[in-house]
Amino acid sequence: MILSPEKNNIKQAATFLKEGQVVAFPTETVYGLGALGSDDHAIAKIYTLKNRPKINPLIFHCLNFNWVKEIAEISPLIEKIANYFMPGPLTLVLKKRKDTKISMLATAGLDTVAVRVPVHPIAQMVLSAVGEPLVAPSANLSGRISSTQAQHVESFFENRIAAVIDGGDCYYGLESTILDLSIDQPTILRQGAVTRENLEEVLESQVSISSSLEKIKAPGQLKKHYSPQLPLRMNIENPKEDEAYIGFGNRECHYNLSPSKDLTEAAANLFKMLHAADDGSKYKGIAVAPIPMESVGVAINDRLSRACSKENLDE
Repeated sequence: MILSPEKNNIKQAATFLKEGQVVAFPTETVYGLGALGSDDHAIAKIYTLKNRPKINPLIFHCLNFNWVKEIAEISPLIEKIANYFMPGPLTLVLKKRKDTKISMLATAGLDTVAVRVPVHPIAQMVLSAVGEPLVAPSANLSGRISSTQAQHVESFFENRIAAVIDGGDCYYGLESTILDLSIDQPTILRQGAVTRENLEEVLESQVSISSSLEKIKAPGQLKKHYSPQLPLRMNIENPKEDEAYIGFGNRECHYNLSPSKDLTEAAANLFKMLHAADDGSKYKGIAVAPIPMESVGVAINDRLSRACSKENLDE
């Protein structure tokens, strides 16, 4: 069921979560499928609901940085990054505290933990009402398009979760940037709204971008992900007649990510328009116009390339 974000409904959602049920809620990036971060049974439900590989760890959502300190080892460098980007669309992979009570299932048995502090007011209200960290992977089936509206979540899970809190469209529309600070060289594991340039400016040092799939440390690292059911092609100037065409800039198309070539607007619209274009009764495929490889356009192209891939499935 879809609930409006009223105080009583937030309280009811928190009760569901404390009882070990699964509740979807909006963040500034995408909708998350929430469960208690300390409850193995609830977390197992999420893996089953999403058909998600258990080698793929989950992100712990915290109310504030003090909560992060309860589950992860902190350094001055981590504090510096947190001061600039938390709360917000950045996830940090950190060394896990040995005395933490978070689920080992959610960390895939690793000695690291992925954490973030969402800025979305509804996510903040849910976390405050529950009183402990929640895991909240994207509220979609494994490998499929992420949800940026409550109706997307409902279409994936119908009555198989306790509730969906409706917060309207997600502001960023792309999953959070993931930065690995558990190693000596700060490394981006997933592109997002917080760019490499943003991070390097704050760190005053180089940030690497991971291309290795030998060890999965965070969501979004496998090659196949974010995929519609229809075949998708990217960097297309001239689509086929039977393809839904997703444009960018001033061009004729079925859906336009941003007529004004605003990459932030394009990112916010990407998954919503992929959902709309993924209609087998109208089209036989989806074609997407070229998107500049700059700023958040790097993250948009990352999502599209994974949506096109025929290789292994991710969350």
